[in-house]
Amino acid sequence: MKVVMLYRPNSATERLALDFVRDFTMQTGHELPMVDIDTPEGVDLTRLYDIVTYPAIIATADDGSLLQLWQGEPLPRISEVGYYGGGQ
Repeated sequence: MKVVMLYRPNSATERLALDFVRDFTMQTGHELPMVDIDTPEGVDLTRLYDIVTYPAIIATADDGSLLQLWQGEPLPRISEVGYYGGGQ
């Protein structure tokens, strides 16, 4: 499984995303990769999974199939995201 946070730097929701990732790492010991939505990878992910609200957290299977998607506020509990893993 793979979990990634999509966010937009220098936006009103950047602090929310950064705080969530920091807390996720502190509580689980795993990193939660962050992807800027304006990078080529970010654009591809937003199109592929039809993401329209940020920040967004995507959990996918190894083959890329969507397992879970959280968009916007409120963000999910860290335990919910941790269920799908971290540190890939």
